[in-house]
Amino acid sequence: MRMLPKLFENNRNWSRKITASDPEFFARLARQQAPEYLWIGCSDSRVPANQVVGLLPGEVFVHRNVANQVLHTDFNCLTVLQYAVDVLRVKHVIVCGHYGCGGVRAALEGRPLGLIDHWLRHVQDLWHHHAPEVNALAGEARIDRMCELNVMEQVGHLGRAGVVQEAWRLGRPLHLHGWIYGLSDGLLRDLGVGCSSAAEADALQVRLSRPTH
Repeated sequence: MRMLPKLFENNRNWSRKITASDPEFFARLARQQAPEYLWIGCSDSRVPANQVVGLLPGEVFVHRNVANQVLHTDFNCLTVLQYAVDVLRVKHVIVCGHYGCGGVRAALEGRPLGLIDHWLRHVQDLWHHHAPEVNALAGEARIDRMCELNVMEQVGHLGRAGVVQEAWRLGRPLHLHGWIYGLSDGLLRDLGVGCSSAAEADALQVRLSRPTH
C-alpha cells in the first residue's frame, strides 16, 4: 500500500505545473546541474532554500544541519563543500541562519536533549565567548543575537576551510556570505561578514576573535 498519498498527489501537481510553464525543464535538469550557489542552512522546515531566494531546483546546491554549523570535524558538511567548490565550481557559499532558531535556543537553555547536546556544544562555546553582550539582552533578543553571532562564526570557519583556501590560492572566484532569515517577515538580512579572499578571511577571523561587549 502506498503511504502518504497526499504527498504523491502534491508531487504530480507540482510536476504538471512546472512542465506546463517550461516543457523542457525536467529534461534539461536531468542532463546536468550547474548551480552558482551553495547554501548551508538550518534543518528547520520553515526555511526552504530555493523558495527563500526565488530560485528553481538545480540553481542552488544545499547542505542543512541543526543550527547551520560549519565544523571542521563534520565530514558531511566538508564533503558537500568540497564537491560544490571543486566539482560544481560554485561562485558563492552562503551560510544562512534564521531568527528564533530552535538549536540555538536549546544551546542557551542548556536542557539535556540527548545526542544533539554534543552538536550544540559548539554554539554554547560561542555563547560563552560573547557572554557579556548576549547576557545583557533578554527574551527573544538574546536568542536572535546568538543566531546572528552563530552565522558570523560559521562564515569564519568557512574562510579557514582547506578547500576554500585552495580555491582562492588558485585564483578562482569564490565569495562567502553570512545571511539571516526572518521567520516573521520572510526577509533575508546580510550580516556583513562576506569575504572573497584569504586576506579578507584573515581579517574576518581577527574581528570574530574579539569578544563583543
